[in-house]
Order: sequence, then structure tokens, then C-alpha cells
Amino acid sequence: MSEDRVRIAVEDHVAEVALVRGEKHNALDGDTFLELTAGAERLASEPGLRAVVIYGEGPSFCSGIDVGWLAGAAEQFSEHAGQRDPAGANLFQQMATSWAGVPVPVIASIHGNCFGGGLQIALGGDIRIAAPDAKLSIREIHWGLVPDMGITATLPRLLALDVAKELTFTGRIVTGEEANGLGLVTRTASDPLEASRALAAEIASRSPDAVRAAKQLFDRCWPGAGPEALFLESELQSELIGKPNQLAAVISGVNGTPASFTDPPARPAGA
Repeated sequence: MSEDRVRIAVEDHVAEVALVRGEKHNALDGDTFLELTAGAERLASEPGLRAVVIYGEGPSFCSGIDVGWLAGAAEQFSEHAGQRDPAGANLFQQMATSWAGVPVPVIASIHGNCFGGGLQIALGGDIRIAAPDAKLSIREIHWGLVPDMGITATLPRLLALDVAKELTFTGRIVTGEEANGLGLVTRTASDPLEASRALAAEIASRSPDAVRAAKQLFDRCWPGAGPEALFLESELQSELIGKPNQLAAVISGVNGTPASFTDPPARPAGA
């Protein structure tokens, strides 16, 4: 990866994905779409991975689409919009939806502006921690567009339909505090990156088998899928109980000592 737009570092079982176009408030152009999608695909098969933190360098998480790039991108948009993955997502949607394919929790650390496509990247994560004064907006209406980067797969799990419509029809900017009240973000923190890193480290201290299974369970069944969800609970539990990592978690919990877990084998690229 060229790291012109995105930088990835992995340490202590945690990957940090940084948007590094800070001087542009990490505005999205064609290269950013490609690099973020490639980054998610890489981390989907990263050995030993237990959590991911996504953040933006500079004054903002991501200010949304680069309007200068958008003005001349109609041809590129048409080309990429027709390139769909097996789940039906085109290249622009994959930038946000690909994080669901990363088998470990993905935490978005939000500060400054988080508009349009930037918000949809954050929505593609499992957890969002925002600064109280962060600014969030479903901004596409300002450019005469609809939000089209996977928002229909993410927003319905967080907001009531009327709230989603009001924010989309107006492009209204909400603070991190208001977003927390609406359910758009998980919680606020004065230093969202520090809080995200602390949460990732806490998750990384848990059984990687159980964490991966829990993400799979909720992603496939939330907010409930009837009998199929109940069967999946049992199926996933049977794959965990009595196994080395589960026993290590019990011993750790009983003795109050750190557990030593074994990470699952890396998933083949593209699997």
C-alpha cells in the first residue's frame, strides 16, 4: 500500500488504521477509496489480530467527499460503481462495508468533522467513540446526492427511521454529544483516540475466539432473526466451550491473572 492516504500499523494484536490526508481534513478521493478497501481486505486475514482502531490525522476524522475530486469523477464513479463484490457492494460502498468482513471488533475514533462518506466509514465499524464537540452529518444532500456508501446496511441498526430521514433530508450537523443521545455513536470521550486505544487493548485481552464469535453472532442476527438466531447462538457456543482459549479465560477469571490466549489461524486472503 502506498500510504498516500492510509497508514496501517499492527502492534500487540491491535491494528491502527490512520487516514493521513490531514491537510485536507482526510477528504475522500479515488485513492482513498482504493486504499481503505485494500486495508480492510488485508486486515480480514491478518494473523493474530484482535481489534482495529480507525482514526484521522489532523483536525478531522474525515470531512467526506473531496468536492474538487468529485467534480471530475463522473467517469471514474461510473466505472467503480459497476464493480461489485459478492455481497453486492460497489467499490465506493466497500470502503465502508468491508470493515464488517474484518472478523474482529473495529472501533472508529471520531474528532473534528465526520461528514458524509466519513460518517459512513465510521458507521461501518462496530463501535464509535466521539469527542463531545465533534461534528457529524449525513451530508450528501448538500451536494444533491443520497448517502450511498453502505448506509442502508448500517444506519437502520442505530436510528429510528424518522430520525434517519430528518438527518438525511436536512444534512443537519450534530455534535458528538447529540449524536450520542441519538445513538449515532456509542459514547463520547474527551480524547476519543486514547479511549479507542484503551478499549482495543481491553478487547485484545479477551479470548479472541469468543470475541470473533460474538461479532459474528450479532452481525448475523441483530436485532433478532427468530429461530435461526437461537440456533446460531448454540452453534457458536459449542465451538468455544471446553476449548483452550475458553479454559484459559476461566482460569484467568478465577485466579485474577492475565490469560495467555492462542490466536486462530489467519484466514486466507479473499476468503
